[in-house]
Order: sequence, then C-alpha cells, then structure tokens
Amino acid sequence: MPIPRLTHGQIAQVCGLLAQYIRSQQVRHAPLAMPLSREQKDTMAGFFLPQLIDDTRLLVLPSERVANPEFYPMLRNLGFNNLPDQSTMAAITFSNTVVSHVAFTAGLLFHELVHVEQYRQLGIPRFAELYVLGFVNGGSYQAIPLEVNAYALGGRYENNHDQHFSVAEEVAAWAAENRF
Repeated sequence: MPIPRLTHGQIAQVCGLLAQYIRSQQVRHAPLAMPLSREQKDTMAGFFLPQLIDDTRLLVLPSERVANPEFYPMLRNLGFNNLPDQSTMAAITFSNTVVSHVAFTAGLLFHELVHVEQYRQLGIPRFAELYVLGFVNGGSYQAIPLEVNAYALGGRYENNHDQHFSVAEEVAAWAAENRF
C-alpha cells in the first residue's frame, strides 16, 4: 500500500516536529550517556574524526525503550502505517548521543557513528528534514537515503575492518551530490 501524500505545509510541520523530538531525546538521555570506551575509540579510529569520537556519548537501556515521537498518532491518522518503531530498533542516534537497547557491537557502533557524522555536517533541522523527505519519497525506513548511506558505509566497514576510510569525506560527498 503506498504511503499518503503530504502537502508542503504538512511536510514542514513534520520536519519541525521531528527536529524537536531529536532535541528533546538528546536532552533527556545525554546526562546519563558516557564517552566511548578506550577500546571503542581505538576500533573506530581511522574511520571517524577524533573530535567526533571524543564528543559522542553512548547509553545502553536494556530494560527501557525509547518512546516513539508524540506526533506518530497524527501521522497514523493520515494513513501512515509503516512508521519506524523506536522501541524495536537496536539503537537510535540523537545528534551526538546514541541510545541503544542492546550492547554495542563494533558494527552497530559504526552505523550509529555515521549518523553522528551526518548530524555534525547537516545539523539537526536539516537531518530531520532529509529523514522525513527520505521516508515520504522512498516509502519506507529502508529507503531513507541517510539510512542507505549508514548501512552502505557500515557494510564497507564490516567487510574489512582494517581498510580505513574517512566517513566524514563519504558523508560530505553524498551531501555534495544531493544523494540525501
């Protein structure tokens, strides 16, 4: 079933609501989040900027789930029935704060750090806008270009942990080519 069409005004409204949600979740979870461990930092070095690695905070919530945005019922009333469910995701990134429902593996951490880099380059408002537009235009979570980018770079990492590349340069190239 195709997803509903939204007006430009509705899209702008949802983008603003998503940006608000991201900020509120970051504020909520950041005080409990911790820096990456020395081992995590060493594993991610060579892929991410040192400052990004130092500024990122992680929080594992094994017995709690991140709530879906408060605007989801509005979207369901408009006919959206395949919205990403935060409670079923392994981890969710809110700017430089990554909240996980499971222990961090190197692959999961890499994927989420790609999102931290996307936020760093785009800012929260633009990230939110591109996330909404990606979902609306692609019709699913899997088709969101920000996710496609994170999964592609994560796959590259998983295929060869020793072959370093700059995630910052890769994200910048996608942005310059309007691939998001």
